[in-house]
Amino acid sequence: MVFDFEIFTRLAAPALAALLGGLLKYYLEGRSKLTVYLGHASTHPLPNDQGNNLPMTVHTHSIVVRNTGKKSANNVRIGHAVFPESYQIFPAISHSISDGQGQSKEIIIPIMVPNEQITISYLYHSGIFWNQISSYVKSDEGMAKEISLTPSVPLSKFVAAILWLFVFVGLSTILYWSIFLIRYLVSH
Repeated sequence: MVFDFEIFTRLAAPALAALLGGLLKYYLEGRSKLTVYLGHASTHPLPNDQGNNLPMTVHTHSIVVRNTGKKSANNVRIGHAVFPESYQIFPAISHSISDGQGQSKEIIIPIMVPNEQITISYLYHSGIFWNQISSYVKSDEGMAKEISLTPSVPLSKFVAAILWLFVFVGLSTILYWSIFLIRYLVSH
């Protein structure tokens, strides 16, 4: 039996198009996608004004929670192993506090719309450190992705266009040589 490459491509093209369409729909369809990162952490020694010789230290840190997805995130929960004495959410949004076991609590935000970003700043005294406070961020749609922040200079539009051109040329070349190789192997 002789393998007919043209019949194969006519049969495989719709299946490949359906597979690529499904993958594109999965990656491009609207869904919420929470990310969280540590904004800053610092310690501030305060001058002693009570007459004793004990130094007082205040700690601060902030976390940034963002919905980078295309759908709203529902019931966003920010868990805390130890809830600090003072916190502030910017911009001010509707939220509630839910008690957990021991000193643990959750900040519950009913909804975060697409591209909404909030910053939660904490202020607390000695004995507690930033990594002992925030424990998780999640929503009804899943867990938030924790990212580490590295400052970088964004690429110019010209450089980005050149890079995308190279990607297109590279993928086109791979596709061309793949088809060429398959035809060669089938004909010999």
